[in-house]
Amino acid sequence: QVQLVESGGEAVQAGGSLRLSCLISGHYHGYTCLGWFRQAPGKEREGIASIFSDGSTVYTDSVKGRFTISKDNAKNILYLQMNSLKVEDTAEYRCAAGYYVGGECKYEDWGLGTQVTVSS
Repeated sequence: QVQLVESGGEAVQAGGSLRLSCLISGHYHGYTCLGWFRQAPGKEREGIASIFSDGSTVYTDSVKGRFTISKDNAKNILYLQMNSLKVEDTAEYRCAAGYYVGGECKYEDWGLGTQVTVSS
């Protein structure tokens, strides 16, 4: 059974920084893409960053230049460094793992989420 467990979410003031972590454990075959998603109250879930097995990354426009996704393969941890946080970054953040198939990531395993609250 695979488990993805996020941590690092908390309340922070606008302009601040947080680093989210996602520990991946259990029995799984090598994922070829890992990602971070977020969902704010009343809004749809949004994919914000992905990292692929070759180390390449993609970001949604709203976080480009502020957020950085990375991974520690030895520790099986996915990170999301978030800088220059804005009130609109407030959301529940979830990590996900999957496989790159047919030109897109098919996410199969998900964490339960960690809350990030940014105040002005």
